[in-house]
Amino acid sequence: MSQNPQRYTITAALPYTNGPIHIGHLAGVYVPADIYARYQRMQGADVAFICGSDEHGVPITIKAKKEGVTPQDVVDKYNAIIKKSFEDFGITFDNYSRTSAKIHHDTASEFFKNMYDQGKFIEETNEQLYDAEANQFLADRFVTGTCPKCGYEEAYGDQCESCGTSHNATDLINPKSAITGAVPTLKETKHWFLPLDQYNDFFKEWIIEGHKKDWKTNVYGQCKSWIDDGLRPRAVTRDLDWGIPVPVEGAEGKVLYVWFDAPIGYISSTKEWAAREGKDWEPYWKDENTKLLHFIGKDNIVFHCLIFPAMLKGHGEYILPDNVPANEFLNLEGRKLSTSKNWAVWLHEYLEEFPDQQDVLRYVLTANAPESKDNDFTWKDFQTRNNSELVAIFGNLINRVTVLTHKYYGGVVPTPGTFNELDKEVLDAIKAYPAVIGSSIEKYRFRESQTEFMNLARLGNKYLADEEPWKTIKTDVERTKTVMYVALQIAAALSVLSEPLLPHTSGKLKDILNVSPSADENALQWSDISSKEVLLPAGHTINKSQLLFSKIEDSQIQIQLDKLEASKAANEAEAAAENAVVEPQKELINFDDFTKLDMRVGTIIEAEKMKKTKKLLILKVDTGIDVRTIVSGIAESFTPEEVIGKQVTVLVNLAPRALRGVESEGMILMTEDVSGKLVFVNPDTDGVSNGNMIS
Repeated sequence: MSQNPQRYTITAALPYTNGPIHIGHLAGVYVPADIYARYQRMQGADVAFICGSDEHGVPITIKAKKEGVTPQDVVDKYNAIIKKSFEDFGITFDNYSRTSAKIHHDTASEFFKNMYDQGKFIEETNEQLYDAEANQFLADRFVTGTCPKCGYEEAYGDQCESCGTSHNATDLINPKSAITGAVPTLKETKHWFLPLDQYNDFFKEWIIEGHKKDWKTNVYGQCKSWIDDGLRPRAVTRDLDWGIPVPVEGAEGKVLYVWFDAPIGYISSTKEWAAREGKDWEPYWKDENTKLLHFIGKDNIVFHCLIFPAMLKGHGEYILPDNVPANEFLNLEGRKLSTSKNWAVWLHEYLEEFPDQQDVLRYVLTANAPESKDNDFTWKDFQTRNNSELVAIFGNLINRVTVLTHKYYGGVVPTPGTFNELDKEVLDAIKAYPAVIGSSIEKYRFRESQTEFMNLARLGNKYLADEEPWKTIKTDVERTKTVMYVALQIAAALSVLSEPLLPHTSGKLKDILNVSPSADENALQWSDISSKEVLLPAGHTINKSQLLFSKIEDSQIQIQLDKLEASKAANEAEAAAENAVVEPQKELINFDDFTKLDMRVGTIIEAEKMKKTKKLLILKVDTGIDVRTIVSGIAESFTPEEVIGKQVTVLVNLAPRALRGVESEGMILMTEDVSGKLVFVNPDTDGVSNGNMIS
């Protein structure tokens, strides 16, 4: 492809519609893709920024079964949440489609049929796991069992989440159906496979030799590992009823495997956009002068660098991706993000809880972007970066410049005098920043581009601090005009250069400076920053100052930390409940046996630890009929101070028993919670008196 492409097709990984979007998705895929797309548009490029919801596959059918709804209900719900979140956050997709849409079903079917007619698939009949009770073949995620490599007992049919190894469902030890729990049997079924092994030489030339220097090391390394291990055929069809029916004879009850149909979603979404805009979609996918880019997370590298390119190559009419700048994973407070465990910061919740602060999250996620290794998001870092960087550096500069301009000149840009050497250095430095920031974006180094942008704001603050216009206004009026003029040029440059990184802030700043918004043909352009001598002319009137960013308080952060602690506690309780052993029922007794038990409500009025023991407390209990001593083995769960005043249930007619020289006259009824801690079995209603019988 040429160094100066005629157009850009930029795809962002299709989010899977079995849950909302969280910060891991944003940091890994959508924020960097949006920065890149916005930047290229500002260079005047022809851009198609494409995405959509990935709505097929087994996890959606599992979720639907659990919730008692249809798969369509599940994808409709989450597609609406995801699409609105992206819009409110400011991700500028040119089109956001759905793989359940007719245009996608038609496109994917045509793609498969084209390859099928060319003989690009191999057809095989083999044995797969079958659930006789459910009367269906079990797709990978419908099977669990013991991993053949590490022994993890809850591995899925395609991958072990504990050790990360890929395998076939038939490799699992002691497999069971996730639908009925039954032990599956092997049954013959026919499927079509993409023979990846036939593309080995192509991949060695295209990736190993062709992209050694321009692809990220994490992407190149993972691809090389797969190629070196030897690629094997992969099934492109599945026995399921949710998905795109396989469009050939003899394939009844089979659908296209989700990994095959999902990337074709980029093509169908482009078609949808082109039809709406009155464009021809084909150059965006078939013209060699188009630069095709896939923004993804590292878990999708194999699909976008090997499998989808093999499909495009096999079809024969499509261009291949120029780059796949995949990111690593973002963790949350030192732990792996987990949708199922609610260990996440959900985008739609963030937008509600931090209104009009989209750019704060964009800034922090870019600053912590996992570009070369996994990185961590913490709420304290979020607060610090907002308060110490956005507020104290960028926001402070703009506030000082605009407030002083109104105070000294009624909001009118002053006419400068003669520029001294420092002024000239600053004005020259402004001109250099577009190339520096742009180069970093072009190389997919978004953290670096944001750092350089903030360096311009730092330069502005240093310039003001050194020149002290609040002092020179009293001693050198003309010099002050020059300083404020230069500071206003910095502000104008920041209003443009911030647009790819902090688009909402860019809009606010342009409003403050009273310059045209980016969509206006008279707006300052990216290239103007380096080519124009004047960005804000003398005599131009700016609007009143407004804060670009507001300080985030400790109380706001504590709310978020408390939410995560609640999720952690809920997960621990659930895990404990799952592992809890329920004792089997004891032998049957008759009613007469039960009536012999005399259980009363009592209150503990005194308590002390029994000396030389770990477990025993000596309790004085008011049973309503007397005050008696009871020795109870609860000292490892309660201190004496904690139990005084507790209302308890007492078995009062238990024969006395001497324990370490103390006669115990009864028993306190206890149970355990899910964590194994002892809990009193007691009445939970007010007004129950000591001595009341339990019956």
